[in-house]
Amino acid sequence: MPQPTADPAGTRSQLAQLRPDLLKPYDAALPGARAAVMGRLLTACHTETLPRSAHTRLTYPAAAATPFTEPPAGLTVTVDGIPTDDPAHLAALLWPGAPLAAELAGSVANLALARAANPHPPRIPDDPQPGEIEQLLVDGHPLHPCCRTRAGMTTADILAYAPEHRPVFRLHRLRVPAARWHGDGAPVLLAHPWQAIRLREQYRWLTDDGQTGPVRPLMSLRTVAPLDGGPHIKTAVDVQMTSAVRTVSPAAVRNGPLLSALLTTLTADLPLDVLTETSAGAVITDHGPDRRLAHLIRQAPPAGAVPLGVLATTPSLLTALGDPYQIMKDLGLVFFRPLTRLLERGVALEAHGQNTLVLIRNRRIVRTLYRDLGGVRVHAGRLTAAGHPMPPLIGDLPTSDDTELRTKLAAAALAGVARQMITALQADPDRLWQIIATSLHGTADTKALLTDPLPVKATTAMRLAANPLHDRWTHLPNPMAAHA
Repeated sequence: MPQPTADPAGTRSQLAQLRPDLLKPYDAALPGARAAVMGRLLTACHTETLPRSAHTRLTYPAAAATPFTEPPAGLTVTVDGIPTDDPAHLAALLWPGAPLAAELAGSVANLALARAANPHPPRIPDDPQPGEIEQLLVDGHPLHPCCRTRAGMTTADILAYAPEHRPVFRLHRLRVPAARWHGDGAPVLLAHPWQAIRLREQYRWLTDDGQTGPVRPLMSLRTVAPLDGGPHIKTAVDVQMTSAVRTVSPAAVRNGPLLSALLTTLTADLPLDVLTETSAGAVITDHGPDRRLAHLIRQAPPAGAVPLGVLATTPSLLTALGDPYQIMKDLGLVFFRPLTRLLERGVALEAHGQNTLVLIRNRRIVRTLYRDLGGVRVHAGRLTAAGHPMPPLIGDLPTSDDTELRTKLAAAALAGVARQMITALQADPDRLWQIIATSLHGTADTKALLTDPLPVKATTAMRLAANPLHDRWTHLPNPMAAHA
């Protein structure tokens, strides 16, 4: 198989063979891509506790470490007198031998490629087809320095499967021996084509059962939307994107339908709908149900639903919605307030810009849609107090810790969505935070949400840690404390 590309020069070499028409825009996009990834890395250096020699002196423009903003192309930092405009070089200077440098090189290359393929500002189509709106997000994760890392993929793979390149392809149907199937439905694994080739080589007893209809990849590359409007399909792909390899755990296979039923009941009186996970399955290998050979089926959102990450990065849509304070009031009613009501009932949703969508009707945000139940937290005591039995969940979803529960919500919705939207709306930040604070009043968690420091996942510290999957946090002053 072709070797994966993980640096700008290697990407350019492959691009010359695959898409020579993109070479000139790719070269033009590289300085901005380097600056964008550098800005994310500097923000991490400014806010996270990162391993570094006490004698290392890092200097950079203070404004470059501002989250959710675009630093100017050519942004240069200095490490012990050595100037660099390359975030991979900076990482190599600060943390010699750490794999982060190679990951950042891949992120720069793929971000430049994404921008080269999308030279115009995003606009919502008048009649969007399934998956089209999600493919408007060009830059990936707004804070993670590895925002466009796809470790293990070649440039050809990225052009063929990454959502920012707007491909259409088909999933492979792999027939599984009945004794090796874990889950509901027929013993047929729906496999991403990138993954299917590798699975067939390793497990010869998987047999070809044809292909699905055409699909588009969503913001999460491994999740796809059928063009016929059918349910979305989350597949397993052995590719590191940002911080993790994107597989489907046995816990997700078991928990999804159980949590879907619970949340449908818990949200019945709220302007928030959970897109239910209706079925799932995994292949049993020597290690039991295997996260590399699994899929999950999820309810599709209504036509025109917009992920919050797309909303915050589509200026034309924000302009069309009008008054920024009314936008935030609407989000307070259908997003922030319902999340706190659900929190009080015992479930914290990881409601960040990729997992959360909104419905817009007559230029107003009228309802929230949430998807992806793998990152939620469920508090048995609160759930019981609200009159609902705890389902038999496995993995790390159950918790008895109120702080852990609030952290899950606050990190995604407040430190993530709220800060990004406030930056995007370009209005008085204090007034916008006051609107959010007002929407959070009236629950047992209100005081903590308004006054505790805002938790932000320390993604760079995690990448540099011995166990990169162990959650690490940094904390920021809470801008709503004055409105408690």
